[in-house]
Amino acid sequence: MKKIRRPDIAVIGAGPAGLAAALAAREAGTRDVMLIERDMELGGILPQCIHDGFGSIVFGEALTGPQYAQRYIDKLSRTDIEVKLNTLVLEISPKRRVTAVNAREGIIDIQPKAIVLAMGCRERTRHQILLPGYRPAGVVNAGLAQRYINIEGLMPGRKMVILGSGDIGLIMARRVTLEGAEVAGVFELMDHPGGLTRNVVQCLNDFDIPLHLSHTVTFIHGKKRVEGVSVAEVDGEFKPKMDTERFVGCDTLLLSVGLIPENEISKKAGVELDPVTGGPVVDERMGTSVPGIFSAGNVVNVFDLVDYVSRTAQDAGRGAAEHVRKPVRRKKPVRVLPGENVKYVVPQLVRDTGGDMSLYFRVERPQRSVATQVLAGGEVISRRKAKMVRPPEMIKADISPGDLGDRGKAGPITVEVVSTEE
Repeated sequence: MKKIRRPDIAVIGAGPAGLAAALAAREAGTRDVMLIERDMELGGILPQCIHDGFGSIVFGEALTGPQYAQRYIDKLSRTDIEVKLNTLVLEISPKRRVTAVNAREGIIDIQPKAIVLAMGCRERTRHQILLPGYRPAGVVNAGLAQRYINIEGLMPGRKMVILGSGDIGLIMARRVTLEGAEVAGVFELMDHPGGLTRNVVQCLNDFDIPLHLSHTVTFIHGKKRVEGVSVAEVDGEFKPKMDTERFVGCDTLLLSVGLIPENEISKKAGVELDPVTGGPVVDERMGTSVPGIFSAGNVVNVFDLVDYVSRTAQDAGRGAAEHVRKPVRRKKPVRVLPGENVKYVVPQLVRDTGGDMSLYFRVERPQRSVATQVLAGGEVISRRKAKMVRPPEMIKADISPGDLGDRGKAGPITVEVVSTEE
């Protein structure tokens, strides 16, 4: 009969979230921490992100993705955290039993006292957005193209169209241009860019790459290899205006059409998911609906900054360590609700109204001259003015100990964005 491994904490995923969570749990005094990663190396997506812009919050300097990951990997190497690479988690039961597999050990049974989910996210495919056309070579997700170029040394094509203006798509527009490819245009369904303003400026404007807002691809041409795409403007309901349709020649279509949190094993564990974020419903310590299971990073919701991924992971790691030290009956939670011009808020629950916490949220639409507010018991407890808010740019509101107090017990906490224009 196989022996069951019983670590104090098992962290699933060794990207930026998993690394930070495992280290935070160990630093909080947990002796036996296991880090499980399905890939052959640590760092998740970061090793292929060779551009800078990582770490300004956590480390106070601009780092490349590999540099950011290496900071955590170096810390990890100085600990006794057990790392299992090339190990795939097949299932997590509601009783926190983990079933994993690798080539060396075969099936592995793990029964930790606490689990941190840190599986990250994946790219949407053409089939998930119902993109019509043939199935030729040359239709590539932007993240895969990034791996081809930065890790494998391969160019996916020479003349490209990019659908979607998420950050990966914007960064790849610049990257392929630097490698000598031509980007015929970036086409975005919405009436505003999907990525950070800095990436629009540095990756498109600085290289004279055209951005077409309120546009989409209506058909992929070519049977063996992409020969071009049809594009058209869209109306207010995002339906193509067929009288505006035109052909754009290219040999490659890069897709940057959104990211989805990886939560298949979360569902099997019985974790409640938020229909808006696609990730677990969590409290201020990143605890999920299943006691002893915590969640962090892009598996909760897709963050725009890796620094926020690491911060939520530290909260999750410390929360898991607290659970291992002394599991306590969880307090009845207070709901955190999105208010005016707020799409969603993470965390969605608060259990300890006397502690410090951070709320992360996105707006539904761009808006100028605003104030972001957090209200508890009808009273504003946090307020911050902003010249502009945009859906791609996550907003963080820090709540200090004592800000909530008894007001947090009176009813739901609400986050809203209000105009400051008179």
